[in-house]
Amino acid sequence: MARWWGLALQLAELFVSSLVHMLYGFYIFSTAVAGDLSLSLGDSLFRPNFFDGEEETSSTTNAHDLPPIVLVHGIFGFGKGRLGGLSYFAGAEKKDDRVLVPDLGSLTSIYDRARELFYYLKGGQVDYGEEHSHSCGHSQLGRNYGIGHYSEWDENHPIHFVGHSAGAQVVRVLHQMLADKAFRGYETTSEKWICSITSLSGAFNGTTRTYLDGMQPEDGASMKPLCLLQLCRIGVILYDWFDIPWLKGYYNFGFDHFHMSRRRVGIRGLFRCLVGRAGPFASGDWILPDLTIQGSIRINGRIRTFPDTYYFSYATKRTGKLMGITLPSGVFGIHPLLFLRVLQMSQWRHPPDAPSPPYKGYRDEDWWDNDGALNTISMTHPRFPVEHPSQLVVHDSEFSPLKPGIWYYKMVEGDHIMFIINRERAGVEFDLIYDSIFERCRK
Repeated sequence: MARWWGLALQLAELFVSSLVHMLYGFYIFSTAVAGDLSLSLGDSLFRPNFFDGEEETSSTTNAHDLPPIVLVHGIFGFGKGRLGGLSYFAGAEKKDDRVLVPDLGSLTSIYDRARELFYYLKGGQVDYGEEHSHSCGHSQLGRNYGIGHYSEWDENHPIHFVGHSAGAQVVRVLHQMLADKAFRGYETTSEKWICSITSLSGAFNGTTRTYLDGMQPEDGASMKPLCLLQLCRIGVILYDWFDIPWLKGYYNFGFDHFHMSRRRVGIRGLFRCLVGRAGPFASGDWILPDLTIQGSIRINGRIRTFPDTYYFSYATKRTGKLMGITLPSGVFGIHPLLFLRVLQMSQWRHPPDAPSPPYKGYRDEDWWDNDGALNTISMTHPRFPVEHPSQLVVHDSEFSPLKPGIWYYKMVEGDHIMFIINRERAGVEFDLIYDSIFERCRK
């Protein structure tokens, strides 16, 4: 009886958690709709019409002379043209004349997204690599981007990247791929193709939230049998299996290269995916294993910080100390649907019965400060398994001129969605941070 009662309590908790996440998603999209409508009205009412006269020609020419600033979204994110034209970066892309916002897989692995990002910019059909594709059980070739959004990209035409959350780690993996000349047919790539990387709440060292949502803390690779992520897994499989064109055009999780549609695999293929014998969740080629502490350590072990690249990071935090206990820093300033996660992460403890901690020297208290999605220790700069050169910035004037090869990081009071889809709540600070990022890139 006690066993069934415990199972009932777990199911009830799972239902409530799922409902909270659904409401959280509704909040994000409704806020984005309102923000985009207000921005569109403002543009039409108050901006001059640049399609009249010679001013438009001059502005267009100047914009194309600038190196692009590429904004890379995080988990469950989307690029330009998705979700009815909503802006993941809350309209920040309108602050500069040469900004690109690629639409990458929202749940695909860091590796797959890095490959997609290269071909989005350079052009051509995405090549995930023969060895990787074979081991992960998906096709080697993916979407064809045609001529690309910045086909002239090379060492003489470098790019600035700004990544939010997992997007920052995607850019780092791409950077290493460029240095390793990992793209077939492109033997001249190098780390100098990237001028600067700016991270907004970047997922460099993983997050303990993955364990709260259902990843096993013992290995950081498998899922618990009953958890929120299992519901997510089933929902994504069904979404891709039904493969409704207009719905996939509106939003896509990015698993098209796994060919899970009903037309390709039928009922038997659906069954194999659901029971964990096929698909991205069976092979582990999706985003959550990459966001565990163990997964991030595996990725970081292969990525360098390069001496000629400029690195900047904004680490967010919504916790503080009360009588020596880490707790959410007040009720206001944290969205209600993130408040519970901030509290949970501030109390997280690695299971004492686990075979070993995620790394040598691990301490729970180092991971308690967080923003509701990522731990603050994870966002400042790459730390594990080897700490990369870094410098805390309090006042910009203290570190002028800036030097390449060093992660300059700032601490920002804000939750994980401060930089995205919530411009009204982020307010003036949101605008100032993006203004400073774009101004720095243009220098």
